Amino acid sequence: MKVVLFCGGLGTRLREYSETMPKPLVPVGDRPIIWNIMKYYAHYGHKDFILCLGYRGDLIKDYFLKYNECMTNDFLLRSGREVELVNQDLQDWNIMFVDTGLHANIGSRLMAVKHLLEGEEYFLANYSDGLSDLPLDQHIQEARTRRAVASFLSVRPSHTFHPVSVDEDGLVTGIEAVRSSNLWINGGFFVLNKAVFNFMEPGDELVEAPFQRLIREKKLVSYQYGGFWASMDTFKDKKMFDAMCDVGQTPWQVWRS
Repeated sequence: MKVVLFCGGLGTRLREYSETMPKPLVPVGDRPIIWNIMKYYAHYGHKDFILCLGYRGDLIKDYFLKYNECMTNDFLLRSGREVELVNQDLQDWNIMFVDTGLHANIGSRLMAVKHLLEGEEYFLANYSDGLSDLPLDQHIQEARTRRAVASFLSVRPSHTFHPVSVDEDGLVTGIEAVRSSNLWINGGFFVLNKAVFNFMEPGDELVEAPFQRLIREKKLVSYQYGGFWASMDTFKDKKMFDAMCDVGQTPWQVWRS
């Protein structure tokens, strides 16, 4: 399956990086988050990528154009000339780079690459700002079995806040930790059927009007997953990922299993 990665956002809540680089290039450990996401999909055999570029898309192009596997993997240098890689990363990846606009929303970026998805019954998509050990093959199989036009990963919120129930007089009727509530959120991993474009109109944000239309037609499903998932929305999130890398706790790196 082809994998559409939305890489055009400004990442304004990551101000420590957003003025100099796009969010997909913000490092998680020693590699950009986009590399970790692509490596995840490649592990499951999905190596044809479409990168929907926007803010500082030139830096994303430059990163891959200058990618040197010797600098990111162990290698053997024979007689000072011949290089033998011990590991390889993206030698069999196909990456299409598409400028989808600086201020376009997710739906508009997807519509901009529709022509590149011809012949694909199903394709994958990702917000490119979250990592998970989601069993992707199971997610895909469930979407196919249920004949969904769209399926998305839903997860428990990772942040600590307390939803409050209030009656019309302002009297609090309930308060609980979000992790103990029945609240699930969109985790940004999608399995989409080509028919999704029939539910989209120019300018639509993907998960707003199109998904409401799919709900009415009973064509939208959610894959609820309680395993590891975390997004990188703020600098605090980035530091959490780095701390996990420092101690070797990287559950999203399913290729190391």
